[in-house]
Amino acid sequence: MRRGGGPSGKVDEATTTHLTTFARSRRGVEAFVEPQTAVTRPTLLLVAYDGEWTRRVVPSPQWAHAFAESLQIPGYDAAVVGYPQRMRDYNTRNKKHPDLR
Repeated sequence: MRRGGGPSGKVDEATTTHLTTFARSRRGVEAFVEPQTAVTRPTLLLVAYDGEWTRRVVPSPQWAHAFAESLQIPGYDAAVVGYPQRMRDYNTRNKKHPDLR
């Protein structure tokens, strides 16, 4: 897994640290890899057992899957499996989540 910054296939250290800290400090974390679209770059969405979540831009879906594997957490293609109900329930309960503003 490469580290760094920008669209060259690298992720800045702050992003890697954030994702690692989230995954290691919560139970039951799963990774949902979101593909690039016409308006967004690929992203990695991590969802904990209680639905708490975080999302960050990553260089590629391959990087995201390798990252999940390196942390030994399940990784899924969000476009194939969708999003877990627990995430939607969390969003309903926590309207103040920083990414919901």
